[in-house]
Amino acid sequence: MPVWHEFYQKHKGNSFEILSVAVDLRGAEVVKEYTEGQEFTTVIDSENLLANYFGFKIVPNGIFIDEEGTIRLVKEGFHVDKEEHTSAIESLIKGEAETVELKDTYYNHQNKNSMEIQLSQTKFKLAQEYTKSNRKEEALKELDEALALDPENFLIRKQRWYIRHPEKFSPTIDVEWQQEQLKMEKEQEAKQNMDDCGPDGCKIPGT
Repeated sequence: MPVWHEFYQKHKGNSFEILSVAVDLRGAEVVKEYTEGQEFTTVIDSENLLANYFGFKIVPNGIFIDEEGTIRLVKEGFHVDKEEHTSAIESLIKGEAETVELKDTYYNHQNKNSMEIQLSQTKFKLAQEYTKSNRKEEALKELDEALALDPENFLIRKQRWYIRHPEKFSPTIDVEWQQEQLKMEKEQEAKQNMDDCGPDGCKIPGT
């Protein structure tokens, strides 16, 4: 049983629910194969609205909202298999803490011009519209330009990979390929920090 399902089974009787949000320009049909058999609901954020609102640039992420609608935890790079992360959620479920702040030990945002970020988001939306119309090359052009404006954004980077190399994501996600692809792209991008790449590949943001 996947870790998320185990966690959900353990806590669903404590007024706890999971809503997962998938980011994919191509819509719900593409996501279905990854959600088969899960008990909790998954929705599709094809416009990347959630990530833009919170400033997320990687996946997965975690947000805990209480019954009153108050946000008690926001964590970029949340992993249910990390004890520190699950313990934080459990303390919120049990009412042992009002809020929890988990510091990110890997991913650090660099200061970027807000106009560049907004333009990058606009190009992401344009890519979405082109994708809906099956205009693949135009969508990729917008995503390439969006990434050039916001090179830290792994969500944009992965959307490009999804479109160019769908075989690397289905029926299973090829993590080793992603590592090598990330290393190659970082070597080509002078603006990127090379510290995260080594002879065995690159660490994928959020993992």
